[in-house]
Amino acid sequence: MAVRLRAPIHSPERPEPPRGADRGADVIRVYFTPEDIGRVRLASSPDPLWETIFSLFRLRRPGPAPVFGRWRRDALRASRRADLEVLDPLVQGRYYPDFLTPAEGLRGLPTGLDALLATPVSRLRTDMTRLARLGRPLPAWTRRLAEGDRPTLTRVAAALRSHHEAVVAPIWPDALAAVEADRARRARVLLEQGCEGLLDSFRPMMRWAPPVLEIDVAFEQSLHLRGRGLLLVPSYLSWGSADLLRDPALPPVLVYPVEHDITLPAGTHLAALIGQTRTAVLESIGDGRTTTELARRVGVSIASASQHAAVLREARLIHTTRTGRAVLHTLTPLGAALLRTAAPPEA
Repeated sequence: MAVRLRAPIHSPERPEPPRGADRGADVIRVYFTPEDIGRVRLASSPDPLWETIFSLFRLRRPGPAPVFGRWRRDALRASRRADLEVLDPLVQGRYYPDFLTPAEGLRGLPTGLDALLATPVSRLRTDMTRLARLGRPLPAWTRRLAEGDRPTLTRVAAALRSHHEAVVAPIWPDALAAVEADRARRARVLLEQGCEGLLDSFRPMMRWAPPVLEIDVAFEQSLHLRGRGLLLVPSYLSWGSADLLRDPALPPVLVYPVEHDITLPAGTHLAALIGQTRTAVLESIGDGRTTTELARRVGVSIASASQHAAVLREARLIHTTRTGRAVLHTLTPLGAALLRTAAPPEA
């Protein structure tokens, strides 16, 4: 049975916070002009440098086991401590430096790394200062990096290349296939509904309310395109939310996770996928239930029901709306499909 998964279902935390930790009330707002609408482009392939960065998040917070479990097991064995010692301090969660993902990466890993090695000292200083403001301890060598030390920058580039070869290159054919499938779906929408239809096709991950595209993340950011257009880059290893460069002066790029088609083995129980209590919550929603009603039906506290509902909402399995003082939960098409296709528990 095939189920298309779009967001995390195992953890109440956002398992892929490209530039944030747990999901909060903040959003990225991308502002379009009429000229920008005509200059939205869709990349034809994943970006190897973005995928390498996202692979570090997948090693820490894997996302759904049916999607990334096997890859993660192999990647943990293949990853090299020397590479992680260089890359982990730079990719901490709330922010990672823009210079790690130059636009030239879409032309291939060698071209992207050449661009990284040519990063101006001013960019290194700006990015590393922003990283240091997170307040987490940084190794001494990061100060040399901020000063433009060539051997240190070369060491970072070598670690990215090595890590990519070890953990990303083995699944590159799968990534290309998934991105091509996603691109084909988006291209059909673009042909039939135009650019605004394309932007609207990313719901619920992103919300198009002309002239603004909103993306739920754990920080606040506004990006005014001002006629530069927007490049949409599909990603295989991204999960949970879209991401973009922090510096609004850089070429506008928005990297988004593709949908993953997962075939569940025959006899797979839904509880094995999302847990017994969450399964009970999902099955109890029916045509719509409040948090209090779910707590009563499942036999848990209201706080626990609210937490499980939050996980299901993160997974795009339910919608949550507020009606007066009550919070109403309803199934999404994906949640309903999962209930239909997953085998019921044995009696």
